[in-house]
Amino acid sequence: MIDVSSKFCTLRYAKAEGILTASQKTISRVVNNKVPKGDVLQVARAAGIAAAKRTAEWIVFCHNLPIDWLGLDFEVKADSIIATSKVKAIWKTGVEMEALTAVTVALLNIYDMLKPLDDDITFGRFRLIEKKGGKSQFTDKFTTPLKGAVIVISDDTFVGKRKDKSGEIVQKFLTNYPVDVQAYEVIPDDSERITERLIQLVDEQKIRLIITTGGTGFGPKDFTPEATRKVIQIEAPGIAEAIRSHGKMRTPYAMLSREVAGLRKKSLIINLPGSSRGALESLEALFPGLLHIFPMIWGGKHEKIKSSDKP
Repeated sequence: MIDVSSKFCTLRYAKAEGILTASQKTISRVVNNKVPKGDVLQVARAAGIAAAKRTAEWIVFCHNLPIDWLGLDFEVKADSIIATSKVKAIWKTGVEMEALTAVTVALLNIYDMLKPLDDDITFGRFRLIEKKGGKSQFTDKFTTPLKGAVIVISDDTFVGKRKDKSGEIVQKFLTNYPVDVQAYEVIPDDSERITERLIQLVDEQKIRLIITTGGTGFGPKDFTPEATRKVIQIEAPGIAEAIRSHGKMRTPYAMLSREVAGLRKKSLIINLPGSSRGALESLEALFPGLLHIFPMIWGGKHEKIKSSDKP
């Protein structure tokens, strides 16, 4: 199976259909409820819904997921029945296979109920009509990459006692997104120095996305949140909340982190934990939806738009 433990939940939706063909006489018996085995469409609907809930038992690489809603409808024509399923779930993976399973099993049940009456029944043409959800739905495009900076805040790393891991992880992660990391550096746990450097990156170097890692706990030298608050002009509490919420589902220690995020002018500053694992999980919680803040800052609407790195 694919490891989806790093993913966050989004509203997933899928729509699928399949078609069964039979003689007009057979279809007429379905419409008039004259089939010996009973009400064909009601049985097929119940079977399709039940099957969708058990998709992971039959499709080897599917994950078990909580289906929040499933609709299964039938369009009866002169010589065919079109089954259409719609599935919703708030989860980490899509519901395409659940939708396809629903229509497949529904038509199998229709076939089983009608086969004594008709030797020429066929069914198939299963197809996915639509799907929504997942990271791809929340991706903004930029004509030029955003100017980025990664700042590691640690006394031990600054003096060479410890090798930086979290900063390297942040840099590597950002290569998957339209961010050009123009500054990567290590500075000590010094509140004034942190504040001074953040101001320089925004005001002088015009860096648009600044990610710090380290100094966000309750240690005697954890000054990053306080230093960041001196710099930002508008706080973005939802970003920090997303980091802690995502982390809390993986370790209770996430609630002990004090990340701050906010805007200075048209630049976004985000604090991440100092641990390499915490930094990576925080990034996974934020991207790609985080980048939508820049079209908003530049005056764009709450929709996907192509934007360049505005001044």
